[in-house]
Amino acid sequence: MPSRRDHLIDTAIRLFNENGYHATGIDKILAESGVAKMTLYKHFKSKDELILAALARRDRHWREWFEGTLERRAETPRGRLLAVFDALGQWFVSPEFQGCMFIRAAGEYGQTDNPIHMAAVRHQSEVLHLLRGLCAAAGAVRSAQLARRLMLLIQGAIAIAQVHGPVGAAAEARNAAETLIAEAIAVRAPGDEAKVA
Repeated sequence: MPSRRDHLIDTAIRLFNENGYHATGIDKILAESGVAKMTLYKHFKSKDELILAALARRDRHWREWFEGTLERRAETPRGRLLAVFDALGQWFVSPEFQGCMFIRAAGEYGQTDNPIHMAAVRHQSEVLHLLRGLCAAAGAVRSAQLARRLMLLIQGAIAIAQVHGPVGAAAEARNAAETLIAEAIAVRAPGDEAKVA
C-alpha cells in the first residue's frame, strides 16, 4: 500500500496532468487524495515542492516505460529510433494522455531559472540524450543533429495529438523520421566512424 506521501504525489500527477499546475489548487489535491492539510505540509513545504516531486516521479516512470517499450519493440538502434513513434502512438491513445506534463510545466513556469522550469528542461535533455545515443549507435554521421530533428518531430506529434486528437499524429511523425534516419545513415562515408557528432 502506498504511503500518504506517495498517494499525494500520485494524486497531484493526475490532477496536474488533467488541469495544469496553476489551475490545480492545494485544496483540490487534498480533497481528491483524502489527506489532511497538516499531512501535506509535513511532507512538502509548498505547492512548488509538491510539483517538483510530481515531476521527478513522472520523469522516472515515463522514461522507464519509454525505454522499456523501445527495447521490447525493436532489437536494433535504428529499429528503436522508429519504435519511438510507435511508443508515442501507444501513449497518445491511452486514457492518461493529456499532453506532456513537462511542456506544460515549462509553459506555466516560464522563467528559465525557476526550479520547475529547470525540471522540465532536465526531462527533455534526458530524452534527447537517449535519442542521441540511439542515433550514434544506428550509424548516423551527425547523431546530435539527427537527435534534435527527431526531438522536433516528437514534440510536434505530442502537440498535434493533444490539440487535434491522437489519430495519425505518431504515424505521420514516424514517416518523416524514416526519411531523416535514412538520409542521416546513407551519407556515411569511409572514415566517418571517427567523427564526433
